[in-house]
Amino acid sequence: MPAKRVLIGFGVDVDAVAGWLGSYGGEDSPSDIARGMYAGEVGVPRLLKLFKKYDMKTTWFIPGHSLETFPEEMAAVRDAGHEIGLHGYSHENPISMSLEQQRDILDHTFKLLTEFNHGKPPIGSVAPWWETSKEGVDLLLEKGVQYDHSGMAHDCQAYYMRDEDSWTKIDYKAEATTWMKPLRKGRETGLVQIPANWYLDDLPPMMFIKSSPNSHGWVNSRDVEQLWKDTFTYYYCDLHREETEFIFPITIHPDVSGRPHVILMLERFIEWVNTHDNVHWVEMAEMAKEFRAKVKPVEGAKMPRGFVDA
Repeated sequence: MPAKRVLIGFGVDVDAVAGWLGSYGGEDSPSDIARGMYAGEVGVPRLLKLFKKYDMKTTWFIPGHSLETFPEEMAAVRDAGHEIGLHGYSHENPISMSLEQQRDILDHTFKLLTEFNHGKPPIGSVAPWWETSKEGVDLLLEKGVQYDHSGMAHDCQAYYMRDEDSWTKIDYKAEATTWMKPLRKGRETGLVQIPANWYLDDLPPMMFIKSSPNSHGWVNSRDVEQLWKDTFTYYYCDLHREETEFIFPITIHPDVSGRPHVILMLERFIEWVNTHDNVHWVEMAEMAKEFRAKVKPVEGAKMPRGFVDA
């Protein structure tokens, strides 16, 4: 028997030039900056064409820098009816910034995206490089953000984020008793987590980054395709299935998935997925909405500012 209900969707991170400024170590390389321009001016239109071909709506997480650098391309995303979410300004690493810096960036990009989207505020966020600071959950809740797509505590089920787990790092200069302590869980909140997954991300295996020691860039796209198919099959197959319903959020980048060989891989994967029953291509906002309808937050959980449960 097939799974009863599967929600699958693409989250498109428009890293472009911002990625080289904030994370990839290419801020001093005209060549790397040019690769960022390719993402915005070539990769984005190609992905929009792909999604139109298969009549699917997706979620685009747009750094403020990408929004302001590629206004026409980002307007095409908006006008095609895709969901728009937060992704920092210059792809800054949240754990490298002060609380004030994090808040300033969130305030600025939230305002930018809301005005750009005709007054409709973003309800989803992806932390650049999937690095979430200890203050990150509270900052998003205070801003009214309803879901995040950066956590990795599950792979095919949404869950509610805790405000701040704490753990003890090892200090080899101190007595062992000082670090032999378990992780302490924080308080569950009303922020939905649509889990992130490095294995369902196009960038690590298929984009060369000079400063990254584990950068590949030339992995055969058919190998990535098979990895995604195997993962999907494990969740879907009656022999292995742990839950009768699951989500399958995929992260792609116009920097990578705008390349011809990856576009062809995505077409093959989409068409393969569509041979399965009970599978629905949706935006990540829909994944979060359906999770909330099935699972309520714990009593007293801090909820997104202004949130009203429909």
